[in-house]
Amino acid sequence: MAKRGGFPGGMPGNMANLMKQAQRMQRQMEEQQKELETKEFTSTAGGGAVEVTVSGKREVLKVKLSEEVVDPDDIEMLEDLIVAAANEALRQVEEETGSAMSKLTGGLGGGIPGMF
Repeated sequence: MAKRGGFPGGMPGNMANLMKQAQRMQRQMEEQQKELETKEFTSTAGGGAVEVTVSGKREVLKVKLSEEVVDPDDIEMLEDLIVAAANEALRQVEEETGSAMSKLTGGLGGGIPGMF
């Protein structure tokens, strides 16, 4: 009758190696995350009339408006341009984060929630 609960052929050694690889990947991911957090991402909308800069931490750092886009009779357009520029800058953060994750995991962990 076959043994239950174990793997013949040295599985513990393979498991130890796997754990070392996982720990190394974790350290690399933490380093990559710290590096991304120091970067800034800038996007524009309205032909450059609105510029938004966000950090790798996904925080809005700066909003720059051209005078010609500030029309008291059309606040809604200005709001839409700010939202568009901010969303594009945040998309850039996500793209770079995904790219960095893919490099570390070889494309295996890119879709895991909570992993960047």
